[in-house]
Amino acid sequence: MLEGIRVIELATYIAAPSAGGMMADWGADVIKIEPLAGDPIRNFFGTLGVDSDANAVFDLDNRGKRSVTIDTSSEKGNALLKRLIKDADVFLTNIRPGGLERAGLDYETLKALNPKLIYASVSGYGLSGKERDRPGFDMAAFWARSGVGRLMTPKDAEPMALRTALGDHVTGTATAAGIMAALFDRSRTGEGRLVETSLLRTGIYALGSDMAIQLAFGRVASTKGRHDVNQPLNNFFKTSDDNWLCVLPRQSEGDWHAIARATELEHLIDDPRFTGGKARKQNSVAVVNALDEAFAKHTLDEWAVKLDHEDLVWAPVQTPAQVVEDPQAIASGAFTQMPTHDGGTARTIASPVRFHGVDDGPSGPSPHIGQHNTEVLKEAGLSEEEIAELKGAKAVG
Repeated sequence: MLEGIRVIELATYIAAPSAGGMMADWGADVIKIEPLAGDPIRNFFGTLGVDSDANAVFDLDNRGKRSVTIDTSSEKGNALLKRLIKDADVFLTNIRPGGLERAGLDYETLKALNPKLIYASVSGYGLSGKERDRPGFDMAAFWARSGVGRLMTPKDAEPMALRTALGDHVTGTATAAGIMAALFDRSRTGEGRLVETSLLRTGIYALGSDMAIQLAFGRVASTKGRHDVNQPLNNFFKTSDDNWLCVLPRQSEGDWHAIARATELEHLIDDPRFTGGKARKQNSVAVVNALDEAFAKHTLDEWAVKLDHEDLVWAPVQTPAQVVEDPQAIASGAFTQMPTHDGGTARTIASPVRFHGVDDGPSGPSPHIGQHNTEVLKEAGLSEEEIAELKGAKAVG
């Protein structure tokens, strides 16, 4: 769908590259500009002390791209990058604003070079404010600073870490959406636009429902343990075969009746302790204890039949190992095949949007460092002599 769209990606790690990765899946020509030593995320497993040539974390967000290694801090490397940007549709970067300005890679400078350019900036804290140049990874900016981590942590418990790149991928999805909107706008106006996302702002939006409550009422309920929640029916329960499932009642009293029928607790439907949300909140320990005892009597498979019979909203609490074999996850298109360098394929995660009737999957493997240096520079009009000169000056890898 994005065939003919060229993206110059000057970015490392995950948040911005994940946006470029989605666009590559959708057909864009994404040229990944890397430092001569490569994107640091290529060494993800090495920093963990794991000796492995394979890097599924890098592959996920960089499949189908072309890699060009440029020393952008050098005069010749900087000029080469600008030459590539001059004919691009999108410039995607997560370099901090101050660094981009010093390098002449800020929006106003590149807009003068290429008025049709969509300039997508991904940062920790945004392009404005005193902290715009503060370094920000997702556990700091998306998780901790935004309030997400504090609210996700049960009351009185110590803060816990965010799983790898969760906030990065949410931010990358938002960035890809913003770029698509700007490209559509350009199709009508002919003009480019600055698109700005940040881990902080995306985290606040992800927490939006609770943040809206905070703004409206000046406070928001903390996250409590299973027995102390405000809505005890909205909870997790353990089955007889040691599986957990979650139940999410809708905003009506009808689901209490359905849950009571499914769990064979019909005698509690009219119990004054459990009639109405306020009463259940006041007696949450008794509610959860009664349901715990009921759910412990049957297996997960048996509960699937009982809960589905009552048309209740529920789901098993699965491990990643279970998710990758989940028939419904597979049917939803959550997994796909990625071409590998040896001509085969490898199973991987699909981008979050399915487009029917078109090829929306990986077009190739993730690139080796500088794999496409000569190819891309020739496309940009450089002669073999000019390329050799750039390599000799160590402006290009």
